[in-house]
Amino acid sequence: MRNTDKQEMRIVNFSDFSKVADYSLIESLKVDPDGREDGIDHYPRQVLSGHYVPVAPTPIESPVYVSHSRALFSELGIQDELVLDDAFKRLFSADMSKCAEPLKQVGWATGYALSIYGNEYTEQCPFKTGNGYGDGRAISVFEGMFNGKRWEMQLKGGGPTPYCRGADGRAVLRSSVREFLAQEFMYALGIPSSRSLCLFTSLTERVDRPWYSENSQSENPDIMVSNPVAISTRVASSFLRVGQLELFSRRARTEANKNELDELTMIVRHVIDREYKDEIRPNLSETDQILELALAFRDRLATLITHWMRVGFCQGNFNSDNCSVGGFTLDYGPFGFCEHFDPYFQPWTGGGKHFSFFNQPAAAEKNFESFCSALRPLLKGEQSALERLDGINDSFEEVVQSKLVKMWASKLGLKEFDPELFNQLLKLMMGTHVDYTILFRELSDLPNCASALTKSFYATPSDELMEEWQKWLKIWRKTVLVDQSVDEVTRAMKRVNPKYTWREWLIVPAYTQAEKGDYSLIKELESVFADPYSENSKQVEEKFYRLKPLELFNTGGVSHYSCSS
Repeated sequence: MRNTDKQEMRIVNFSDFSKVADYSLIESLKVDPDGREDGIDHYPRQVLSGHYVPVAPTPIESPVYVSHSRALFSELGIQDELVLDDAFKRLFSADMSKCAEPLKQVGWATGYALSIYGNEYTEQCPFKTGNGYGDGRAISVFEGMFNGKRWEMQLKGGGPTPYCRGADGRAVLRSSVREFLAQEFMYALGIPSSRSLCLFTSLTERVDRPWYSENSQSENPDIMVSNPVAISTRVASSFLRVGQLELFSRRARTEANKNELDELTMIVRHVIDREYKDEIRPNLSETDQILELALAFRDRLATLITHWMRVGFCQGNFNSDNCSVGGFTLDYGPFGFCEHFDPYFQPWTGGGKHFSFFNQPAAAEKNFESFCSALRPLLKGEQSALERLDGINDSFEEVVQSKLVKMWASKLGLKEFDPELFNQLLKLMMGTHVDYTILFRELSDLPNCASALTKSFYATPSDELMEEWQKWLKIWRKTVLVDQSVDEVTRAMKRVNPKYTWREWLIVPAYTQAEKGDYSLIKELESVFADPYSENSKQVEEKFYRLKPLELFNTGGVSHYSCSS
């Protein structure tokens, strides 16, 4: 391990990597008393107590390197060549057997509760109690301090855990490529997100999964497909979710065991330490810290949703268990990006309108309600504090709406939001069948003529509709340019309206080629996604800055898909 001139740590070998290990979760929270030290705990069972279960991940067969995030490696101070080190490859393809101190030889999985749109559920748990729901195939294997910042590393597809509900614990290359690319793309868009460390696939191990036949118009998968397995390693400050707080709060509320309130207190303190210690003063009373936590999370969550709306991202399944208490994007399964504009865009066939694109602020509000409800047992008997918590909860809609109107104003280059102008635009967007990303990017050049926007139109509009566009464009330009120059507006708009977006029909060839051992398109997408706001070469623009082909509309696996596999 060596230092640069900036005194930042540089990790040049696996020994250096090992030295930054620092396992705060397993050292400060409670282990499941029924867990096994060796982590051989791979079958569904009820976990009745404790914050985590020791689990030994299941190595994939014949692992081969696919890619890694150079941006994240640089941020962590890791030399790129380390990804090809044999010890590094073993760890991140789920073989911990040869890890030596200070590394652990087993990982950990966590349980959490599930609320869907604010309603508590236990049916998804095989025992119908809620005590068997949690990380079914996600296993954390490392936690450490890199240049003063804590990061946790978690294998997606590292084998079954006690929360696996009878599944095989594997992820396929298709979903792994999607998550690997999406996390780094979101980061490049300036949106808080878990990150991608590396991606390995197996040369020999395969699993069957339901998927779509070629050009299928079916809503749900219509064939079984043999897939190579893969492991993507996702990285975050923590993987703490609203659902985890809910689990211990439910137990405290029902007095499920004698330790329930202590376990809730411990995990809330851990949330503050892991995610909010720079915002919440330690000298505050515990009650005030809890209220400050609610305020801080409210702001982060509202900001996150605003970012999602800005770039056309739809999470697809924004349950409480998919909602990070750190206020960043977590779990890239049934996600998608809106191309053809539809306020009710929903990429996941099981998601419904309540998790659709324009309904995400309401879904977030329900998750925040679940979060606040989970804190209530800690304030029992403190009427004033409970009333303050209720006030914080009730204010979420106002906070997110305030952020949204500022965001819409920035996308349109306006100093102040103009509701009439905005609503007229939405009507035109829906009536014209526009591409969400291309339209706003073309508007960023402040065109004088509506014909300049046709690049974003999926259908040829009538003369009457073009006249409406021209009228709107004239009013909008006049409003925008009251006290700003064209150059000022253009620069500002291009900072919030990306040139390039996630287009599923361009991702499909990447993972299809990868299944045959060709990772070149993954590398190409990584390059484009690393700088989504900038202009690029004519060749890149012709390939990636274009409308979705009409023949791919309503195609399974492209326009819609079942949950990740």
